[in-house]
Amino acid sequence: MIHSILLIGQSNAGGRGFAADVAPIENGDEHLKVLRNGRWIPMYAPVNPDRKTSGVNLSESFAEAYSKDKGVDVGIIPCADGGTCLDQWAVGGLLFDHACYMAELASRTSTIAAVLWHQGESDTREDRAPLYEEKVMKIFDALRARLGLHDVPFIVGGLGDFVYDFYPVERHEYIKQVNNALQNLPKKHKMIGFASAKGLKSNPDNLHFSAPALREFGLRYYEEFLRLEDKNKVFEEKPDELGAIRNEIEYL
Repeated sequence: MIHSILLIGQSNAGGRGFAADVAPIENGDEHLKVLRNGRWIPMYAPVNPDRKTSGVNLSESFAEAYSKDKGVDVGIIPCADGGTCLDQWAVGGLLFDHACYMAELASRTSTIAAVLWHQGESDTREDRAPLYEEKVMKIFDALRARLGLHDVPFIVGGLGDFVYDFYPVERHEYIKQVNNALQNLPKKHKMIGFASAKGLKSNPDNLHFSAPALREFGLRYYEEFLRLEDKNKVFEEKPDELGAIRNEIEYL
């Protein structure tokens, strides 16, 4: 049975890394899949083609680490959409329903093992940032209920440090608010993990993570997944797989 991963959020979930900056993961690995038209096909980039600028994606290195660690086929359910705010992901909205429909299709031929979320840049505004935790938890709780994901880890990622250079200074307070909300989710809610973006670099736009950074980010997401899956399990017990993947990446 394929173990599948639901990928949701905005452009840094969809992935805008430049393919030329890293070696492709999908070459020769029949164990990595992506959902297309309801069927699993060998993974290829861009995994999440939501825009013409779509590129390298954090779910690729997450899937590779998962497959190598557990010896199973891993499939990605790509549902991220660039530039979207939490209100556009609200329960009953188009993005929420699309993710549910795709996950339900995937569930016919796989077991959903994780949900990866990266979103927040669009909510770094005075009218949105204070409500971030409340809104995102409504979305997560509804996904768990509809898809039966009560014991499935949800992993969220921090906003890149570089977004402070992208947005005007009057939004910096709200960047901090959203990042704090994301970081505090695991302290208040079960089966949620936080992957830090500290030190990860951006594309020249100072808004999107670079391809090498996304490779590393996916591994950080996977480490959080393992922590939630079994709090007594430490990935360092199996350093070879993750270390080998990191050694192939020219990053930071």
